[in-house]
Amino acid sequence: MDPTEDALNNPAIRAYLHRLVGDEGLDLLERFPEEGEHSDEDLAASTGINLNSVRHTLYTLYEKRLAEYHRIKNNETGWLTYLWQLRIDHIYDAIREDMETVLEKLSRREKYETENDFYICKDCQILFTFPLAMNCDFTCPECTKPLGHFDNEILLRSLTTRIEAIKKSLGHA
Repeated sequence: MDPTEDALNNPAIRAYLHRLVGDEGLDLLERFPEEGEHSDEDLAASTGINLNSVRHTLYTLYEKRLAEYHRIKNNETGWLTYLWQLRIDHIYDAIREDMETVLEKLSRREKYETENDFYICKDCQILFTFPLAMNCDFTCPECTKPLGHFDNEILLRSLTTRIEAIKKSLGHA
């Protein structure tokens, strides 16, 4: 079994790739020839997938280092041809990088939620930090009703739980 087929048979990896390249991209991955390098035009012709979709998928995979290319120049026309091959063997690195990015964003959000005190307009559902609420005299600028304290403990617990789960799966915990 080839590495691409193995990856596509793993539900978690398949879901990641689907999020990355969508249905047509998954279709291209499933039909990508096992051996050699292929131009985007050849891939579109052999798979029946729209050339723009093929290119979009290849560039998206390239950004994650899941595809690579080399280009050759036609000396008569001066045209460049890009020959592509998949590098699905880099899938775990790509997933790890994305998880590190998510971890960083969640950690920043957790810090923001921890360091701020929040107030909310119960009618408009607008959320204010303490300094903003104070600038508005704890009155909603939209409807002029008083702001109430907003308890973000549930959100903080959820953020902390998710952060710890990601750290554990990345081996940070």
